[in-house]
Amino acid sequence: MNEITTHFIRRLRDREPRAWFELWETFGPVLRAQLRRWGRGRIGPETVQDLSQETLTALAGAIDRHDPSRGARFSTWLLAIARYTLTDEIDRRTAAKRGGGTRPATLEGQAHPPDEAPSPPAAYEQAIFDAKVAAALRQVERDSDFMEFAVFRMRVLEGQDGRRTAGSLGISEPTVSRRLGAVRRRLRARLFEVFSRYSFTPEEMAELERNGIDLNPNKQEEAGLDAAIAEIYHRGCARRATEAAEGRA
Repeated sequence: MNEITTHFIRRLRDREPRAWFELWETFGPVLRAQLRRWGRGRIGPETVQDLSQETLTALAGAIDRHDPSRGARFSTWLLAIARYTLTDEIDRRTAAKRGGGTRPATLEGQAHPPDEAPSPPAAYEQAIFDAKVAAALRQVERDSDFMEFAVFRMRVLEGQDGRRTAGSLGISEPTVSRRLGAVRRRLRARLFEVFSRYSFTPEEMAELERNGIDLNPNKQEEAGLDAAIAEIYHRGCARRATEAAEGRA
């Protein structure tokens, strides 16, 4: 694993609150959606919320036994722990209905999914990837001043041209270009940090390029970067809207 990932794992092992908040903010929504799909109506929204929190709490113990030499992807590892928490909850409920006890399940063996475990669903892997990009975008918004990110939002996320953006914000088109360039540079740095933090394998780092995001693009490739980020952003918006509707159903 790279130094950034190792440092983050050390923060988790030290039970650093900020590290756990970052993990929850980034992957909590993905876990809730996956747990709802697995639950198939057998568990309510409150239980889904509890189980997603329990997944990250269980990870606290599993991370002490994490062996990077096993080569498990971060996403696969997280999914294995989520499945464990749901299975344990269903076992407890079944035992309670039968009026008997059940021996608590252990997380041994869940710190790393077995080699023969089925591959995670493609939709889940896509959601994990999008969650990493969203985490980088949130950090860039926090790092940028209001005008800078307003330019980025209008030009990239909303797809407006430079003239309209300049007119809406009361600045010149060259200023739009300069501010947009500054946010792009910041975004590439944050994408590298986030994907380094949550990638246990080279394959996971390579997902950026496979999704059209080059961390070292030349000027001619900036449009491709913008298009890829916009697509991921809007896909995330659509996913959240669908999940919100499912949560209300």
